[in-house]
Amino acid sequence: MIHIPFTDRQQQIIDIVRISQPITSEQIAEKLNLTRATLRPDLAILTMSGVLEAKPKVGYYYTGRSNLNVISEYLESVKVSDIKSMPVIVEEGTSVYDAIVTLFLEDVGTIFVTNNSYLVGAVSRKDFLKVAIGGSSDLTKIPVGVIMTRMPNIIYTTDEESIVDAARKIIMHEVDSLPVVEIIKENGREMPRIVGKVSKTNITRFFVQLSNG
Repeated sequence: MIHIPFTDRQQQIIDIVRISQPITSEQIAEKLNLTRATLRPDLAILTMSGVLEAKPKVGYYYTGRSNLNVISEYLESVKVSDIKSMPVIVEEGTSVYDAIVTLFLEDVGTIFVTNNSYLVGAVSRKDFLKVAIGGSSDLTKIPVGVIMTRMPNIIYTTDEESIVDAARKIIMHEVDSLPVVEIIKENGREMPRIVGKVSKTNITRFFVQLSNG
């Protein structure tokens, strides 16, 4: 489960510190009719998040950072590796017919194409629709490599990229998902090995979990 600040009690602590700063943990506990031990986890969270600042022998100060600041920074800290899922992959020599069957069996909008585990292209529902209504005689004899969008024209992301940046790419390029790649150096070349995908569904699921947190 994904958690994000702040609980009602943590918000009360923020309000108390903002009004009465500097203030000690004993004074905060007294105002809330709680023990210092009870408040210790809340104060630790608020201090680590940067909302409060603790000064030895003085007390707690409010830094002026809002919940929105913290949430924004939190979202920037969540990486693609935290939400990615398994990609649906076919080899470049797979027939268009078999790739279409895979697309519907897996219920995805995009299939990624590989050659020796390296990403070489992507095929969307729109690509399949174009070739299907284009009058091609036998889809079982056309390799998917003929109709795919090829690298380096594939927009991708990496495990280390934030989900916010990945979402921006999805919006900007009007795609339903991005391949997640690891760049491997081989024979002096940089090769993208596919290690996952991040889609509109992944991002939507993350925000639903966030709201339920």
